[in-house]
Amino acid sequence: MKSAFLRLLSALPVVWLVVSLVFLLIHLVPGDPIQQMLGDSATAADLARLRHQYGLDQPLWTQYLHYWRNVLRGNLGQSIHLHDSVLHLILTRYPYTLALTVCALAFAVLLALPAGVFAAVHRGRWIDQCIGLVSLTGLSTPAFALAPLLILFFSIRLGWLPVSGAGEGSLLLPANWPYLILPAFGMGASLAAILTRVIRSTLLEELNQDYVRTARAKGLGQWRVLWHHALRNALIPVVTVLGLQFGALLAGAIVTETIFSWPGLGRLVVTAISARDYALVQGALLCIGLTYVLVNLLTDMAYRWLDPRVRE
Repeated sequence: MKSAFLRLLSALPVVWLVVSLVFLLIHLVPGDPIQQMLGDSATAADLARLRHQYGLDQPLWTQYLHYWRNVLRGNLGQSIHLHDSVLHLILTRYPYTLALTVCALAFAVLLALPAGVFAAVHRGRWIDQCIGLVSLTGLSTPAFALAPLLILFFSIRLGWLPVSGAGEGSLLLPANWPYLILPAFGMGASLAAILTRVIRSTLLEELNQDYVRTARAKGLGQWRVLWHHALRNALIPVVTVLGLQFGALLAGAIVTETIFSWPGLGRLVVTAISARDYALVQGALLCIGLTYVLVNLLTDMAYRWLDPRVRE
């Protein structure tokens, strides 16, 4: 418990850095962001009013303290384009992005785990070579190229799955689940290829350890040694990759959500950037950054469950 609390404290400087970088975003934009938001036809009174609304007429350190105070209160500002609070817009879109990311992650794990294990067990054989070829293809195919192919084949040609959107009503409704399949597949394919290679290499390393030879010498079957001994130790690097790739999936959601018209946070970011809605961009990036920090913290905690030596 004490170790978990210390790890939580160690994440606070990262949270401070994320919030500070998001705050500086509006000051790093070339030119006057208020002028870009309102356009060239804006009057001096409109510029002064909006600059005062965003607090940009105050000293930088005052703006920084004011921004932190609003973040701690859950006040992320008002969207000038959608005429709604940024927090409400994020809370409305965030569940869609989270559901898409989790489904893509689950798809990648369910595909990569047996593929990596079979490739390691049948090292050098035809099945290992086939899995290596498929994983290389997955690594070489980006999401923005795979997604249109999935739509053309499964939606337009075969008519099995919907082209875009998220259906009507809640995502929990079974009628809306088919809308998740193609976006999750498009996002998780490259991650599945990465995980397959990581699982294969780490499992091969574990199978050559002395404790595996000892277990086999005691008469344990091959699959029992594999699943109950070698695989658990081989999963530690896999958990590391999952934690790091979760952030990549969040970033990739921007492209995937745009292609599939998925009403998530990534598509909201694209809309905010196009409309020069800097308050909304700041809020969405802050949400993505804090989610990435939380996932990495949970990944660090997972080490303690997988490897008792880490608890020491």
